[in-house]
Amino acid sequence: MNTEETLEKQTRQWTLFLHLSLLAGFVIPLAGLVAPIVIWQVKKKELPGINTHGKIVVNWIISSIIYAVVCVPLAFVFCIGIPLLIALGVLGIVFPIIGGIKANNGQVWPYPLSIRFLK
Repeated sequence: MNTEETLEKQTRQWTLFLHLSLLAGFVIPLAGLVAPIVIWQVKKKELPGINTHGKIVVNWIISSIIYAVVCVPLAFVFCIGIPLLIALGVLGIVFPIIGGIKANNGQVWPYPLSIRFLK
């Protein structure tokens, strides 16, 4: 393998790890927030292709926090917040898996419902 193929393989592997690291928050509190940002910041100079995926993941982290903050009061006031929090939890599992699979295939997949803070 030449250097370009090796770099592409490493980029795909690290972008997969980047997306799936969001799931670490379900095992260790706050790991799903810290791990993706650390991976992105450490590897973005070495692997330029990871920068786009890092922005997508951070946009999803910020968006999901905003959605959760909105849903919690709705759970107490209108009871609609509970199903919305459940849906947010499901999306918090499904989106990183889809993003990781697509990243491993060399595709960039912006998460639906994600607000673009970083472009």
